[in-house]
This record gives sequence, structure tokens and C-alpha cells, in this order.
Amino acid sequence: MARIERRKSVVAEVGGVKVGGTHPIVVQSMTNTDTADVAATVLQVAALARAGSELVRITVNTEAAAAAVPAIAEQLEAEGLPVPLIGDFHYNGHLLLTRYPECARRLAKYRINPGNVDIGKKHDENFRTMIRVATDNGKPVRIGVNWGSLDQALLTRMMDENARQAAPLDADQITRQAIVESALESARMAEEYGMAHEAILLSAKVSSAQSLIDVYRTLAVRCDYPLHLGLTEAGMGNKGVVASTAAISVLLQEGIGDTIRVSLTPAPGGDRTEEVLVAQQILQSLEIRSFTPQVSACPGCGRTTSTFFQEMAGQIQGYLREQMPLWKQRYLGVEELRLAVMGCVVNGPGESKHAHIGISLPGTFEEPKAPVYADGRLLVTLKGETIVEDFIRILNDYVKTHYGSKVEQASVK
Repeated sequence: MARIERRKSVVAEVGGVKVGGTHPIVVQSMTNTDTADVAATVLQVAALARAGSELVRITVNTEAAAAAVPAIAEQLEAEGLPVPLIGDFHYNGHLLLTRYPECARRLAKYRINPGNVDIGKKHDENFRTMIRVATDNGKPVRIGVNWGSLDQALLTRMMDENARQAAPLDADQITRQAIVESALESARMAEEYGMAHEAILLSAKVSSAQSLIDVYRTLAVRCDYPLHLGLTEAGMGNKGVVASTAAISVLLQEGIGDTIRVSLTPAPGGDRTEEVLVAQQILQSLEIRSFTPQVSACPGCGRTTSTFFQEMAGQIQGYLREQMPLWKQRYLGVEELRLAVMGCVVNGPGESKHAHIGISLPGTFEEPKAPVYADGRLLVTLKGETIVEDFIRILNDYVKTHYGSKVEQASVK
């Protein structure tokens, strides 16, 4: 793993998951179901948890949603998936948390947006109520500022003050400053109302990569609360993946960030778990955390006019995903495994030698054989119609012989 010096922060505990300090950066996600639909929400939370989401946020926006939270938590526990649930509150959280005490008790954390906790009400009163419920139940809170719903009174005041300066800043700079001030002022108020310092997490969501980097750099210097990273409204497809990766990776490389969420807009009927896999891949590509064996595969060129190596790389990647739930329980450290599936002789043998186990498939006009390397040494040369099956057998044998059995290690202890 890469030795990135993490920013020093206090440690918050969310449903048994430690966030901050030197603890691993936590991957989280959010459902897009109607929370009042218990069956649909349980199904999606379970899918996200199985994909690797260590915290899952659910919308709690109506009385029906608040009433459904205990049943959701109970069903997840019955399925052996007691993933911590985070309640996402806007506008009426102070009412729902007090009217539905079992909802308040079953949630592991409350997300409070200071920009809209005071709609039509006194800010202090509603905010104070949510903090009181959190402290009474021993729950942490995430104060989540979003530039799409920024505290307008604060922003207006800062804009007016800026306008009176001899050399005023531009509006975008003031907006960034207002995001930071909103988060820090709300955290100060939460502590004033009884919230423990270590029970507060902060986020400052924007949809511009450069703005996100600027805001979090400022927050990282000005406080020691654990920070939740994520580019809000990142978008669909490649745009969402690339934009989120670009922003989050810069901050992680600087040691900033204690938990991350990649906010992707799924295609209609798309798989919500994609954002979990992207978040994991960001951390694994930066060598911060490992989640699953990695497969290196060449992009293809005129030497690889056959699609066989591409199909094999896809088959191997799919096989790894299928095996990982079992392997993670059985083999210690298997997520660190590196494989290479290469398409010709140019880089194939060399890349295969850099991996723990690799195969160099024959390119166009090359001799129809596929050398397999293990730990840098030629292990065997495969030929014929069963190359994929033979390689998977070799892969299984390698995992069994190179990664210690968790059961055996537990018995030794």
C-alpha cells in the first residue's frame, strides 16, 4: 500500500465503523428507493453492502419513511447484513426524529444540511432539536453543506461584506468561503448544544472538481473533524466516473478524506452498486486500500486483432468478482493479488512477470501458445482450446498455496 501521510483527525464511530484517524478510508453509498418501500430499500441496501459499501445512507423525508426505518434495519439484520444506516434529513428532520424515536434509535448517524434545516423556522431551534436527539441516542452527525442548498443568509452577508472591500473577490471565491464557514459554524453550534467533538463529521459538496479540491484543502487546515469526500451531482457514465475520480484522487493523495462516496447518476434501470465499485477502485488504484485482485490487460493494437485476450480478461475479472465473497472469508490477503492477461509478445511476458500470476496470449501471427508466469518465473505454457479453464485452475491453485487460510490462522491463535 502507498505511504500517504493522512491528515490528522479525530475518530468518529458510526454503527461500529471507525471513521478518521489512521483507520481505513470508508466506502459508502446511498439508496435511491422510496424508503417507505421497505422491501425495495432492503433489497438495494443489501446489494450495496454486498458490493462493499460499509455505510449506506437512506432518505428520511416523510413520516412513512421514518416509520419504515426500524423494519428496514431488522430485515437487514435477519439477512446477516447489519450495515450501519445513515438517515439523510432535509427541512423536517427535527420533526421526524422526535415523532419517531425508534427511527432515531435504529439509525447509525444523522446527516444534517445546515442550508435547509431552517426553512420557515428558526435555525437554532430546529438544529438544536436534531443535535439533542443525536446526543440523547449517542449518534454522530454529518454536517453536510451543499452549494446547491447553501445557507442564503450566510452567503448574502458574506457577499455584502466582500462588496465593501477595496479589492473584492469574485462571487465563486466567496461561495467557496461560505461553504467552509457554514460547515465550521454549524459544527461549532453543534458542540455548543452538547454534541461531542468526536461525534461530528463534515462534508462540503460541490459539482466542480477544482472547487471541491479548494474547499476541502481549506477545511483540512481549519479543523480536525473527519471529512466525507464526494463530488455532488457528478453526472452519468464516463463523465461522472472521471469527474469524481479526478477530484477525490487529488485530495486522497494529499492525505485528505476519511470516507468517500462516488455520486453517480445511474442509467434507467442501471446498477446502483457501480458507485461502490468505482469508489473501491479509486482507493485501490491509489494503493490506499485493497478490495479485490486486480487484472492488468493491454488495450489491444494491430498485433492483437483477435478479441480472445479481451474476452479472457473479462472472464477472469468476472470470475474474481464471483469468488471474492468466499475468498475473503477463507484466504488472508487475497485482495492484494495482481494478475495480468496480455495480448501479445511485446509487453506480455514482462507485464506477466510483474504480476503475481500472468498469462501472455499469442498475438496475430504469433506461435499459438500462452506462457504462464507465477512470481516472475515461467510456470507452464498453455495450448489448445482450454486455455481459459486451464488458467483458472492455475489461478485457484495459486490462491490456495500462496494465501494463508483464515480458518487455520484462527485455530493457531
